[in-house]
Amino acid sequence: MVTVRAVTSADEPGWRELWGGYNAFYEATVPESVTQLTWRRILDPAAPIIGRVAEREGRVVGFSNSVLHDSTWAAAQVCYLEDLFVDATVRGAGIGRLLLQDLVDLARSNGWPQLYWHTRGSNVTARRLYDTFAPVDDFVRYLLVVS
Repeated sequence: MVTVRAVTSADEPGWRELWGGYNAFYEATVPESVTQLTWRRILDPAAPIIGRVAEREGRVVGFSNSVLHDSTWAAAQVCYLEDLFVDATVRGAGIGRLLLQDLVDLARSNGWPQLYWHTRGSNVTARRLYDTFAPVDDFVRYLLVVS
């Protein structure tokens, strides 16, 4: 049995372990100070970041981090799924699907007119899941690192 729920402060060790795996998967290095700040924002009800975890047998086995923001194309805030990750030892058990469906349900219940995300074109496993929720569009992402 897997439960998807809001993050609590007690989830930090499990979240951090998965966060490390997520960053390793994307070959990214996030400074510890940014990880600490991200965690504080996830727990801060005034921050626009939504942290959700998937828990199985008392263990955090997946997470999603999303950002609510204003949009020039909608009156209500929209939701950007920034991070979604599932522990490699439990992949294939539908946990990623549960995490994504959880956000779809939150969007519907909170009146967010859009939920969107992106992934690497080469991430075939994630794309197979995402394709069951929404069609891929033809937008191209640009990333300019300014710091």
